[in-house]
Amino acid sequence: MRVTFVHPAGFNFVPGQPDFSVLANRMAPIGILSLAAWLEQHGHPCEVHDCLGPQAPTTAAENAEIILATQPELVGFSTTTSAFMDALEIIACLRQQRPDLRIICGGAHVSAVGAELLKHFPEIDYLCIGEGEGPMLDLAEGVELHRIDNLVYREGERVIANPRRDRIGHLDELPFPAYEKLAGFPEGYHLPIFSYEKRWGTSMITSRGCPYTCSFCDRTVFERLYKYNTAQYIYDQMKYLRDRFGIHHINIYDDLFTANKKRVYALCELLIAQPLGVQFSCAIRTGHTSDEMLQKLKQAGAFMVSMGVESADPQMMERHKAGVTLEQVRSTVEQIHRAGLRAKGLFIFGLPGETPESIRATRDFILSLDLDEMNMTKFSPLHGAPIWEECASGSEGSFHEDWRLMNCLNFVFVPKGFRSHEEMDALYNDTVRSFYHSKNFRRRFVKRLWQHRWSLLHMLKNLPNVIKAARYFSANQKELEAIAKDFPLDPRQPRGLNASFSPDMLKSLQRIGIKEEQHPG
Repeated sequence: MRVTFVHPAGFNFVPGQPDFSVLANRMAPIGILSLAAWLEQHGHPCEVHDCLGPQAPTTAAENAEIILATQPELVGFSTTTSAFMDALEIIACLRQQRPDLRIICGGAHVSAVGAELLKHFPEIDYLCIGEGEGPMLDLAEGVELHRIDNLVYREGERVIANPRRDRIGHLDELPFPAYEKLAGFPEGYHLPIFSYEKRWGTSMITSRGCPYTCSFCDRTVFERLYKYNTAQYIYDQMKYLRDRFGIHHINIYDDLFTANKKRVYALCELLIAQPLGVQFSCAIRTGHTSDEMLQKLKQAGAFMVSMGVESADPQMMERHKAGVTLEQVRSTVEQIHRAGLRAKGLFIFGLPGETPESIRATRDFILSLDLDEMNMTKFSPLHGAPIWEECASGSEGSFHEDWRLMNCLNFVFVPKGFRSHEEMDALYNDTVRSFYHSKNFRRRFVKRLWQHRWSLLHMLKNLPNVIKAARYFSANQKELEAIAKDFPLDPRQPRGLNASFSPDMLKSLQRIGIKEEQHPG
């Protein structure tokens, strides 16, 4: 069967304007690249279309034409919450020309909301809940629908949710993602600017799931079962990326790369004994990293490590990221620097319980840490996160459930401690500005400027677009603020959907450690 996988672009807030955020960071869609490689390994030809790719057009109709040109028999969309409505626009265009085309949607949003989506969107034939390798291969090989676990489908007027299947036990059985199917790869894809030294760069995912339960994190795709590639597999994939594509910097986008310390040490030993000349960045857990491990990572080629901090308010941390203290954060940053690595702190602004005082405390804490890099996310409630019900109920603040805006770039949830999202935006901007305008950061940035010459070259090559964006936003600031304030909800988007699981699926969820109350409804 010919299958085409699609990565929708998601919502661009400024109509008619290109998404300039991809100038700063354009990542390869690893999930669908992995699925494409898996199906081709089993004899099913696949194509991949990335709507955020360097050669992709901007309209749904144009993207649909590219998809149809691949002559697919089945089209699979990987959707986040903010990209779901964009995917529907493309699907509508596909249906106009190919009413018989079979279409399946998967990804985090689909896994979290579940069968209710088929009740509201008849243009979708199937949903994939959880890992996609099994159900996609079964569909491609013509297995009867009622026998395909992880699949949601229609039987007449009924929506049927099949049971969850067991997770893939050995990820090394999967082929490397089909990076070669991305138009413009690797030149048109790049890591976050000024976060790497070597050219070219891309991302890898070496594990699935996370053993920890943070309040804000959706775990419905991979649950809490932590599965991972072995050190040899990771080494071989890094070598493949270097030899095939000239990649010399890799961002490992695992939820927690160092969850299994034994494989981290084994990988480091391989990279030290047989160097690849490839740098990499990864995520660690605060308070669970030793000096020895960080030194090994540095020897192996690690460049920067990230750690989730989220807040500097002890009550907020206890509520949303239990087991991490401010003292541990400070100590871990010192350990990272002693090992000669760069430290990046990850923070979330706007969780339930947030107040102007707590975010100011976080701002001051960030400035005291002497971080090399910082990222602050605007909190978006996710349907599959433990905290979803608390946000959706209105008990902790006001929630504007517009899926298109739920991309961690907009404040859709306003905690009770704030008057408006405008107040939150002002504090957010002040916090980010304080870090990047600080003497420590500026001094480091200037000192390292030549190390980041490839980022500088990238910015210079795109300078006309950068200037155009800056002029547009500065000239239309009041108009944009007015649009944001009165932005209309898409008339087709439902609100307050409850996850709809069959009894068998609920039993499967409970068997793997997820209780019914952890899902909406």
